[in-house]
Amino acid sequence: MASTTPAAELRQFIAGKWEDGGGPDLVSSNPARPAETVAVGKQASPEQLERAVEAAADAARAWASVPMHERGAVLLRAAGLLEAAADELGLELAREEGKTLAEGRGEVLRAAQILRYYGNEGDRAAGEVFSSPRRGEQILVVRKPLGVIGVVTPFNFPIAIPAWKIAPALAYGNTVVWKPASTVPLLAQRLAEALDEAGLPKGVLNLVMGPGKLGTALVEHPLLDGLTFTGSTGVGRCLTAAGAARGVPVQAEMGGKNAAVVLAGADLDLAAEQVLFGAFRSTGQKCTATSRLIVEESVAGDFLARLTARLGDWNTGDPTGTSVQMGPLVSAAAAQDVRAGIDAALSGGARLLFQGSMPDGAGTESAFVPPAILELPADADAAESNPAWTEEFFGPVLAFRRASSAAQAFEWAGQGEYGLSAAVFTQDVTRVLDAVEGIDVGILHVNSESAGADPHVPFGGARKSGYGPKEQGQSAKEFFTHTTTVYLRGGTPGQGPLS
Repeated sequence: MASTTPAAELRQFIAGKWEDGGGPDLVSSNPARPAETVAVGKQASPEQLERAVEAAADAARAWASVPMHERGAVLLRAAGLLEAAADELGLELAREEGKTLAEGRGEVLRAAQILRYYGNEGDRAAGEVFSSPRRGEQILVVRKPLGVIGVVTPFNFPIAIPAWKIAPALAYGNTVVWKPASTVPLLAQRLAEALDEAGLPKGVLNLVMGPGKLGTALVEHPLLDGLTFTGSTGVGRCLTAAGAARGVPVQAEMGGKNAAVVLAGADLDLAAEQVLFGAFRSTGQKCTATSRLIVEESVAGDFLARLTARLGDWNTGDPTGTSVQMGPLVSAAAAQDVRAGIDAALSGGARLLFQGSMPDGAGTESAFVPPAILELPADADAAESNPAWTEEFFGPVLAFRRASSAAQAFEWAGQGEYGLSAAVFTQDVTRVLDAVEGIDVGILHVNSESAGADPHVPFGGARKSGYGPKEQGQSAKEFFTHTTTVYLRGGTPGQGPLS
């Protein structure tokens, strides 16, 4: 059924003013109903990007001089605006990106939570004091903003990921030029609107919406002082190389091929629930999603029976429906890529253990892909060269292998170049300690799904999953600020006005 909701108007935000884009058409469509337009406007032009960066540079010194408590107050007001509009924005998110209503509303509230965390940054330590080996002197380490920060964000969390980049950037005194994914411009605009309404001074945040080449132009701009990026590994490596060539610090969160390891003695009902959530929530479109499943042989059959029983009740369909657990991928093109990945895995010897049902009326040209579990060949070489084991499909596909022991399971969990997240299910504390020591990832979950992050702790990957300092928590200041070491000394001891 077609929606009667009118399409929202998309605009750019530059130097504190909303304006129409100067480039080609920018259209956001509903992936569940592609004939339905969610939002429409014009892309930003190169000239608008230029003005956005110049506005951020012009505002940088004044914003850095604002006390951190005042900067934080803006973030706290914006958090309140998002919370008040969570139902409305959650529906827009579901229509634009494809998350379920519950997930969409939850993401808006998570963005507000992140804004609140950094809105209170003024109440935390702002620097350090060290002892000096010289009398009459103290050594202070103070933090200063980098300056103009470029923010490039992906489609899969269109308001939460931008929040966890923009909030610390602003809290620590930087100004921002933000280029969101062009497939989800409306939720980007909603976050910028909240910050604008909350009283952010002009030029401190600038939003330019358009194609990927805008991000490339941003990282190459001579006024840029830092870039934070989340997205595909290929794009991330290009941007980090461009930044390094110019001496611009880059923070990049890239790909993952995350494993869930289920060991003998685990709570299998809990494990089945959490693996299902990790693999299939958000239609598998999470960098931390579970895409590898490794189960100890002695419990593999029992575990698979529990998991597939749960998946049998997993309803794929229009994400605005209240009885739906999984919506479409972000686009029909993304869905086609996932289907091609499944076909390649089957051609490489994988076996289809489970595949859910398509929604009524949805064809193979739609954005829908139901949940799938592929068992990889028993032969190690064949399994470890299968694309379902090596490539990030970014969809609801789980590659399954049976391990003969916990040691083998942990070895398999660490295969490949990525090291973002992993989950281990066991009731044996010795195995937990083995996993902490033996699985090289940035985030390790014990008896919970591989996806998920809290704003007060570090987020990011090991090995090729990340580049630069971690995100969120107090780790964020390692990227968004630099230190100045101050050797503080007065006059000759004993000769001051109070001596």
